[in-house]
Amino acid sequence: MSSDTRDRILDALESMLIEHGMTKVTLDSVAAAAGVSKGGLLYHFKTKDALVAAMVRRLGSEADRQRADAAAGGTSVAEWYLQPPDSISEKEIALYRSTLAALRSVDGNSDEVQEAVVDMMRLWDEGLRTEIDDPVQAEIIRLVGDGIYLGAVLDLPAVDPELHKRVVNRLLGR
Repeated sequence: MSSDTRDRILDALESMLIEHGMTKVTLDSVAAAAGVSKGGLLYHFKTKDALVAAMVRRLGSEADRQRADAAAGGTSVAEWYLQPPDSISEKEIALYRSTLAALRSVDGNSDEVQEAVVDMMRLWDEGLRTEIDDPVQAEIIRLVGDGIYLGAVLDLPAVDPELHKRVVNRLLGR
């Protein structure tokens, strides 16, 4: 089977997660939504956890492409990591909410899904540590960026844009 089929399966999973959340996701329902047989789905993803882990890895790859595009435009890794919550798309927020739900669900406590999330976060952490000489400052920036993102995912009250800008400037020593 082609990578087109694999992408179609992951697209179907993302759509189902956005529409219904993790509770409605089964291998059968994802296969039906993707227009493939269950055997076709199992060819690519042996388990539901493998399917969710692949989605997390794909989200991580997409975020890394966004980071690379930002870097090509002159944005540092730290600036990208500290971007304001309103720059995060609704689709991205919905998918990360579903990923969090998957991690909290009974069959979402898999090492495979957890490993995919850790791999994604480790990649960004390495980018910050490469860019910022002081490991303490790099860690502070990572923690603040994680908090910004979590606030967006949980739909917490927005931070005043001017205050956000001042926080980023202070963290980056401007």
